[in-house]
Amino acid sequence: MPTNVIMPQMGESVAEGTVTKWLKKVGDRVERDEPLFEISTDKVDAEIPSPASGTLAKILVKESETVEVNTVVAVIDGEGAAAAAAPPAAPAKAAKPAAGPEVAAAVTAPPKPEAAPPVTPAPGGRAAAPPSAGEKVRSSPLVRRIAREHNVDVAQIPGTGQGGRVSKKDILAYLAQAGPSRAAVPVSDVERKRAPAPAAPRMVFSGPTETVAMTPMRRQIAEHMAVSKRTSAHVTTVFEIEMSKVVEMRERSAAEFERRNGLKLTYTPFFFRAAVEAIKEFPILNSSVEGTNIVYRRDVNVGVAVALETGLIVPVIKNADEKNFLGIARAVEDLAGRARTKRLSVEEVQGGTFTLTNPGVFGSLFGTPIIHQPQVAILGVGAIEKRAVIRHDAIAIRPMVYLALTFDHRIIDGAVADQFMGRIKSVLENWDEPVL
Repeated sequence: MPTNVIMPQMGESVAEGTVTKWLKKVGDRVERDEPLFEISTDKVDAEIPSPASGTLAKILVKESETVEVNTVVAVIDGEGAAAAAAPPAAPAKAAKPAAGPEVAAAVTAPPKPEAAPPVTPAPGGRAAAPPSAGEKVRSSPLVRRIAREHNVDVAQIPGTGQGGRVSKKDILAYLAQAGPSRAAVPVSDVERKRAPAPAAPRMVFSGPTETVAMTPMRRQIAEHMAVSKRTSAHVTTVFEIEMSKVVEMRERSAAEFERRNGLKLTYTPFFFRAAVEAIKEFPILNSSVEGTNIVYRRDVNVGVAVALETGLIVPVIKNADEKNFLGIARAVEDLAGRARTKRLSVEEVQGGTFTLTNPGVFGSLFGTPIIHQPQVAILGVGAIEKRAVIRHDAIAIRPMVYLALTFDHRIIDGAVADQFMGRIKSVLENWDEPVL
């Protein structure tokens, strides 16, 4: 019998996904669990397997189209089924599973929501589903965060999703349509109204130009970076650290480490280990801000930024404070490798409490990284270079590195950030932990 293929929910807070590539075309034979299409969300890129064996009868959502989770994106005719049995195509954003065919997906779908209240036309031809008094407007955490940043009441926004759900597209369209004339709605008594940002000036170029649409991942990165800059009070402190003992330890142990464990000994686990030790002493670096509260995270889950051809992804090493040096090295190698081949699960890119990024691998001396929300700090590692330094009133050549900590000045004072960095400096310059 026909089987509906739906957009899976890749994580609790993910409300929509973008079909980036179809791996099969209409009429192709497909086996159960064979990769069928690729999607991109604000958390992870993934290949989605076919939920059933049969023939791909219909593709309802085109490449580069974004739809809500549980939207039917394709129909597979099962063994001996007729293509005509598939449900008719519907607009991608409003597509719902038909009553007849069996519904299957790579991720178990939640129960079908109750019928939405009657809708009324909204400006611009949108279908609005106004909530009744006291009814909570359905929206994702991302939508609510954007609403808080712009002092917008989500209840004012017409929702086009299932059951009147307000999607990211809805709130962005609302903000674009309202413009500077929109009256800001205070979210709480302690939040100040934000002045609307001035429109970006239109650039005029004399020569030929080429306009290229952002990839879904690039759009998500752009949005997250802009939201982070608007959310946190970014301040960066830079420390210069001597790496003599770490370099000596690595050079002495690299060959035996690889022979025993089957992986190369890089510098990343050293920086990772030092950061974890500092977090133990300064737990506010492992916290987040929720309204007027500081939430201290008991788990130390450190994300490691991995550069991809299409952008950046941050897999997370959970409970990093419970791992020894070898455990950290293995976790970094494993997650980075699977990130580059798009084999991460959504759980492996969620739940981070602190982030480590290493632009030094590309030759950068130091940078001012942007905080990965809702975290409050990120550590950037520069390139290790030999430099002339003063030691005991004499010029000496030492391997040196710049570490840059960007922190949220709303809750972290400069003195605390510098003490945190001082602890990292002490661990690295006095390294004595065996790695074998």
